[in-house]
Amino acid sequence: MNDKSQGMKSAYELALERMEKQGIERPRQEALSDREREQVAEIRSKAEAKIAELEILHKDRLAKIGDPGQRQEEKDDFRRERQRAEEDRDRKIARVRSGGH
Repeated sequence: MNDKSQGMKSAYELALERMEKQGIERPRQEALSDREREQVAEIRSKAEAKIAELEILHKDRLAKIGDPGQRQEEKDDFRRERQRAEEDRDRKIARVRSGGH
């Protein structure tokens, strides 16, 4: 891997180079233990399941709403709930990464 400049680069490496050219700092390489990686994977899995559940319920409610105003309100509610679930996921992952389980 020492001669990456001569060989093909991965998409990740190319993306990092583009970020650096734009003045964006490289992401930190945090060393997570196996247990921490498992916790992060579990958090992501649960969040994906929650978001999928929200999407199913949202589509079901939308199908029953005829009024455009109510439909927009339902869409706005769904967007907020989804954002809340994503923020909760990110907060939990940050806690694991900082060692605060």
